[in-house]
Amino acid sequence: MEDKQYEVVPTKTFLKELAKLSDVNKKQVTKAIDILKVDPFYPSLRVKKIIIRGQPDLYEASVNMDIRFFWQFDEGKIIILADIGHHDVLRKY
Repeated sequence: MEDKQYEVVPTKTFLKELAKLSDVNKKQVTKAIDILKVDPFYPSLRVKKIIIRGQPDLYEASVNMDIRFFWQFDEGKIIILADIGHHDVLRKY
């Protein structure tokens, strides 16, 4: 029996910010998202729950020591990718 993977849905903001990253970083993001689909709390993602006004159940995950992305669960097996950027990306919120 195979476990069902999470469906991952990026927002327009996530895709816009992803396009600004280097090719090396984009490849690392792809690897991190592949892990997220199987186990959103896998240790290498260093997931932390974060509190931002108006954003319930938002999580931060690490791609590498510089790149972070934000996501949240949406009804069952769906993960919404909210935003991505360098370590200080959270400051814009």
